Amino acid sequence: MRISNTLSHAMKVSSTGLYAERTRMDVISSNIANAHSMKIGNADPYRRKDVALSGGPDGVKVTRIVEDRSAFRIVNDPNNPNADGQGNVTYSNVDPLIEMVNMIGASRAYEANVAAFNSTKGMIRAALQIGRI
Repeated sequence: MRISNTLSHAMKVSSTGLYAERTRMDVISSNIANAHSMKIGNADPYRRKDVALSGGPDGVKVTRIVEDRSAFRIVNDPNNPNADGQGNVTYSNVDPLIEMVNMIGASRAYEANVAAFNSTKGMIRAALQIGRI
C-alpha cells in the first residue's frame, strides 16, 4: 500500500470518528434538553436515547439510535396539575448528571479525532514538502 493511501485512509477513519462523536453529542444534547419532561395525559415523557456504534477497519459507524427502556422517574407531587390519582408525576428517565459525563467523554473523543486528523494532514503536508526538494 502506498503511503498516500495509508494517510488518506487514516484521515477517513478520523472523519468517521468525528461524525460518530458529533452524533453522540447531538443525542446527548437532546437528552439534556428533555430531562425534565413529564407525562401529560396519556403521553409518556421523553425517553432517553443512546447512539449504537460499531467499529471496523474503515472506522466507526453509527448503526442506530436506540431508546433507553429503563423505568421513568416517579416523583410524589400532589400539587402538580399532571399528577396521577396518587399524587405522583412521571418524569423522563434522563439523568442530567450522567448525560453531562457522557457529553464530556464524547467531547474528548471528538477532540482526539480532530488531533489525529490534523496530525495526518501535517504528515501529508510534510511529505509534499519533501517531494519539492
